[in-house]
Amino acid sequence: MKKEMNSAEMARPKKWQDVPMAGVAFGASAEAVETGQWRSIRPVWDSEKCISCLLCWNQCPDRAILTDENGKVSGIDLFFCKGCGICAHVCPKDAIEMKPEADFPSDSGSR
Repeated sequence: MKKEMNSAEMARPKKWQDVPMAGVAFGASAEAVETGQWRSIRPVWDSEKCISCLLCWNQCPDRAILTDENGKVSGIDLFFCKGCGICAHVCPKDAIEMKPEADFPSDSGSR
């Protein structure tokens, strides 16, 4: 029988078998990783169509939807966007369109 681990032991598992079932990848974060380089399609945001309902912001798994100080959508952070297209799918006004990355050869989305 496996012994119970305290939080200090769980913080740094010795081997993969020490990670609890359905556990979290310890120390993993995409906040410092330029995941935008993985994309093959990118979202293009149309500010004219956007009603700032924030459905895209709420559903984005990469926190790539930018908002201003008033809580309105202000753009997309291509540094983090992986191009999953969830934002475009949930947008009720079609304010986000997914386009092939090849259409933007000079702009990689880097910071």
